[in-house]
Amino acid sequence: MFSNVKNKIKELAKKAVIVAEAELGSGKGQEKKKLAIQYIVNKLPFVPLVKTIISVLLSSFIDDVVEISVDYMNSLPSIEGE
Repeated sequence: MFSNVKNKIKELAKKAVIVAEAELGSGKGQEKKKLAIQYIVNKLPFVPLVKTIISVLLSSFIDDVVEISVDYMNSLPSIEGE
């Protein structure tokens, strides 16, 4: 069960980082991280009690996946306007 949940968290993390960046802009790293984690937990396809349990049991994994997603997004070439 946890492997499926972890895969879903990985998928959500990429979107969460984009959403947090769009909402808060550059800087504010800790606020964006908190927002990304909230986004992931809120989008998990479970009832609230299960979401809470998952967020506690997998908190370190979620944190790591958000960091990896941030690093990935930062490694992408930026698109400059003309």
